[in-house]
Amino acid sequence: MLRSYYTKGLLEAGLDEVGRGCLAGPVVAAAVVLPADYTHPLLNDSKQLTKSQRELLRDEITRDALGWAIAEVSNTKIDEINILQASFLAMHRAVDQLVVIPEHLLVDGNRFVPYPMIPHTCIVKGDAHFLSIAAASVLAKTYRDDLMAQLAETFPEYGWEHNVGYPTPYHRRAIKLHGSTPYHRMSFRLIKE
Repeated sequence: MLRSYYTKGLLEAGLDEVGRGCLAGPVVAAAVVLPADYTHPLLNDSKQLTKSQRELLRDEITRDALGWAIAEVSNTKIDEINILQASFLAMHRAVDQLVVIPEHLLVDGNRFVPYPMIPHTCIVKGDAHFLSIAAASVLAKTYRDDLMAQLAETFPEYGWEHNVGYPTPYHRRAIKLHGSTPYHRMSFRLIKE
């Protein structure tokens, strides 16, 4: 059972990002502030859920949350500042957009660039421990999956509607055959040597 808070009585925002290991597309982050003592029988790390479960949860999270926001950092910005910094930037942008100002940030992972004036705690595999981080992982993943499916309509050769930009053998073969697109991360190794 995932926990509904890290520190009781504080307004906490869970933060997670999606798409760090992809060869194409943006990195996407979400921030979610859930009501105190929120529970949900299905909510879990987005990787443990089916596509239909994630879509159902997205609707419930956006309805029930006190505040939520999604932000992205483009592949060109990733190439400019590196994927780790881009992940932090995406999380900061998500917090910037929250209508509710949290008192504490719960960050999935082991590193974070401190957000001004709001303390944070990094939690490795946080999306499997805290509901707010799991909720952020669901919002970030459903948003990014939808975005990559839209991009796949313009660039159908790469299979993004299935691999969402991750380095699958199919995706790498397509890059070898068709070259890169404006959405590929040129600082990543697109084809294996």
